[in-house]
Formats: sequence, structure tokens, C-alpha cells
Amino acid sequence: MGRKAKFSSDVKVKKGPGRKARKQKDPVIPKSLLASEDVKKPLTHRQKQRVHKRVKKLTNLREKKQLARAKKEKATSSVIEPPKDDLDSNTSDEDKTTAFTDQNNTWLKPVVKSRDNRKKSLKSDGRERKIKVDANGEKVESYKVTKLNDVLSNEDLSDEADSSDAPPGDEFGSAGSDSGLDTDASGGEDELPIEKAAKKLKKQHTEDMKLAEEEMQMNITDQEVFAFPSTEAKQEPLGLNEVQQRIKDVVMVLSDFKRLREQNRPRSEYIELLRDDLCTYYSYNQFLMDRLMELFPVSELLEFLEASEVQRPLTIRANSLKTRRRDLAQALINRGVNLDPVGKWTKVGLVIYSSTVPVGATPEYLAGHYIIQGASSLLPVMALAPQENERILDMCAAPGGKASHIAAVMKNTGVLFANDANQERIKAVVGNFHRLGVVNSIICSYDGRKFPTIMKGLDRVLLDAPCTGTGVVAKDPTVKMSKDQVDIQRCCNLQRQLLLAAIDCVNARSSTGGYVVYSTCSILPEENEWVIDYALRKRDVKIVPMGLDFGKEGFVNYRHHR
Repeated sequence: MGRKAKFSSDVKVKKGPGRKARKQKDPVIPKSLLASEDVKKPLTHRQKQRVHKRVKKLTNLREKKQLARAKKEKATSSVIEPPKDDLDSNTSDEDKTTAFTDQNNTWLKPVVKSRDNRKKSLKSDGRERKIKVDANGEKVESYKVTKLNDVLSNEDLSDEADSSDAPPGDEFGSAGSDSGLDTDASGGEDELPIEKAAKKLKKQHTEDMKLAEEEMQMNITDQEVFAFPSTEAKQEPLGLNEVQQRIKDVVMVLSDFKRLREQNRPRSEYIELLRDDLCTYYSYNQFLMDRLMELFPVSELLEFLEASEVQRPLTIRANSLKTRRRDLAQALINRGVNLDPVGKWTKVGLVIYSSTVPVGATPEYLAGHYIIQGASSLLPVMALAPQENERILDMCAAPGGKASHIAAVMKNTGVLFANDANQERIKAVVGNFHRLGVVNSIICSYDGRKFPTIMKGLDRVLLDAPCTGTGVVAKDPTVKMSKDQVDIQRCCNLQRQLLLAAIDCVNARSSTGGYVVYSTCSILPEENEWVIDYALRKRDVKIVPMGLDFGKEGFVNYRHHR
């Protein structure tokens, strides 16, 4: 530690021996470090050169202005008085002839611009002097420092100075006004360079947009007709981008076939080309693609194919026998699961976006608080609307998601018969029922077609029939290439027999029920509308509303079928 510096003689610094008896001298601060207003910093050599150059330019400018003013005075005097021989020793012969020299000089005179009561000049030190004459006739001088940019902007001053006595423009390029008005009234001359550039850029952008719109309209009007590929071109392999572009072109032609098609080329050829490209791009077999093209319009077909390529979100169903959805959601959020309710139409569904833990191995899952189940599989149970103390049959129950949902709605009352023909899949039903706490169920494994011979008089029956799975391609992509006409016909026959058996198991005189719900994972009419139409013709039943606010009604007529 040292002594405090003595910066001012007026301030007394506390002195004392401190730890050491030897005193230290006061620090001495160099004069160069002391801030003083009297000390002037000397100019550098470069600054001196710039000052000298500025003074020289200002002097030249002053001389030019004085010369221009003298020429104007001579021109004015030459109209009033006859010209003299020696006006000025510095003027040339060209300057002497300022009036008209032809015969018209008696009546034609040059225009003389009006001048105000201000006189301006430049001093040698670079300051601009303005001289004003007030009402009393006295001269009032005011000075304005002219910047180097002003001098440089007027460096190339020519004879144009003869027509104006205004001072040089400022550093932004705006000229001084001879009237005493504000500079903002001069309009565009007082704009900054950045403002001028912005206006220019905006104008150019407007023109570009106009040209682009005209070009787009021209392209739409003069659009080239899609060139149908030849047989050899069809055989050549193409990349996915080329195939996708050709699909778009064919769809565009089909949307306005009369105008965009090639001459004498039928629509069937475009349909066949589109089918082949769709099979290549989406990896479908021709049979299934033909069925889809018969089922959907072209625009809806592309939407369906794209939607089938997107992975479905993971959804779970809260088990109301053990917990509530709100408590389950809070517990999963605490474990790092990002989730939301599926929708307003269900009170037990949750959709999971991301999770830091395995959803199928959490303590809540093992305790039976929820089950991993698709959102669409909640709809058949909602349509069935089970009631407490009823006798309900799930004819194809494995792996037990819908059956456990029925038991939860019934609150473990009544009797639930969970049946499935595959004994291996029955094991999954037993495991899920034990984990979820279902105690009102009877699990059996019979052929559903023979179930009416075993038991009848049920209040409600749910038939989630085996199908081709064409509606869940995102879940099982092997459907694209593995299904054919034989598979569809086999499933159709089995579904008809199962539906008739389910109708026979229901007690038509039940006081609370008497309903059968039929559902599949297929979109083909052969597995849905045809089966329902067959049951309507074979049994004395009718179709009733499901009570759901969304979805579309089935086909009433399809192609040649009515």
C-alpha cells in the first residue's frame, strides 16, 4: 500500500506513520497527463496539409464567385449604358459582348434574375459570411463554417454559377434557398441520400413485382401442354423427383382434360400412366392402387397416400378404474413426458409428443393406470355406449384394448365376455386385464361364427372384425404389396358370417340394449358397406345413429352398385 496522491493543494491528505516509520514522498504527476484547457494539441503534418488544401480551394472558389458576379454586373450595365472600351483589365473579349449584337437589341433584352437583400462571401479561413440589410439600412453579418464536403462538391464549378448567387450546397447535396424560407419546403432536394436510395429501391421493387405478376399470368395463359411419354420413354428408369413431377403434370392434365390433353389421346392412357407412377413413388402394387383410384378422386387420392406415409402420434387411454386423466397427466409430466388431451370428444385419451422415459415401462404403466391404444380404437366403444350391469360380448377381443375400455365404462359391473379365436393372442388379453384391474370379465376362445350356439341373449355386441388393414398403412406398410383380390374376398366372407353371428347373439327385446357395433381398419367398400348391406338383407335389423359428431357417412351407391 502507498500514500494517497496529492492531486490538489487545497485537499489535505491524512498523514501518519502507519506500519513503517519511513514516510513516502508525494507522487509527482507529469504535466502532460494533467488535463488543462490552455494546452493545445499541435496539428500533425497530414492535418496541416488538409487545412492548407481547404484554404486554397476556398480561395479559388471565392475568386470564381467574384468573377461570376462581376460578369453579371457587366451584363446588366451593358443593357442600360453603351459599352465602354476598358471595363476591366482581367476580362476577355468574350466577356465584353454580353448583350445582343443583332438588330433585335433595341427591343430584346436578356433576362435578369432578381436578387434579394443578402450578400454572401467566403473568408480565407473557410467561413461563409452572410450580409443582410435590415430595415434601417445597416448591414448585419453572420458567419457559418463551411465543411470540406461543400468545397469538394463545388470543386468543378463552371459557368453555371452565372445563373445563381446561392451559397454552395451542404454535405447532403441540398442547395441553399435565396428566399428566407425553411429548407424543408424545397421538397425532394432536401432529402437525405438514404431516403433517395430507399425511394429508388421501393420503385424498383414495385416494378419487379409487376413484371413477375405479368410473367406468371403469361405462364398460366401460355402454359405448355404436357408431352405424353412414348413407350420407350416409359421403360427408362427415372428418379423420384422426375416421377413426382410427372405425377403433378398428369394430375394437372386430368383436372382440365379437355384443354390440356394431347390430340386423340384417351383419358385411360393418362390414368394408366398416373397409376404406374403412383405405384413407383409410393411402393404400392397395381391391384391395390387400382382400388384406391376407383375409391377416391385424384386430389383426395394424393392426400390419402401422403397421409398414409406419416407416422401416427402415440396415444394412450387413461384407465378410469384406477386413476383420473388429470392425475395421470400430471404424473407423466413430472417424469418428462410432453402430452396433451386427444380432443374434446374423449375424456380418457392423451396424445404424447415426446418422452424422456419409455412410455411402456413407467411405474404408472406397470400399475395399470393407462394402456397404449390408438385414438381411433376409442370410437367403437363410444358408439357401443355400454351401460352398467349389462351382458356385453367383444367377439374379437385380442389384445384387449377395447374390451378393457368397455369394462372401465361399465365400472366393473355386469358381465363382459372377451372372446378371440386365436389362443395365442388370448394371453395378451389376460395380461392386460390383470394389469388394468378388470374383474367382471369372462375370457374365452371360440370361433365367433359358432358363438350363437354357445350363448345368446346378450345386451350389446362389439365386432371389431379381421380385415385387410388398408386404413392403417402407416402402422403396417407391408399392406402396400401383400394384399390382392383373394385376401379381400376371404376377409369379406369371414366378416359377413361374423356379423350375422353377432346379430344372432343379441337379445332384440333387451330393455337397455339390443345393439351391435361393427368396425374394421379397412377403407374398402367390400369390407364395410357391402357387409352391412348383406346383413340388412339377411336379418331384420336397421342402422341407427352412433351419436358421434365427426366422421362421414358411408357410401349409399358406389360405381355400379346401388
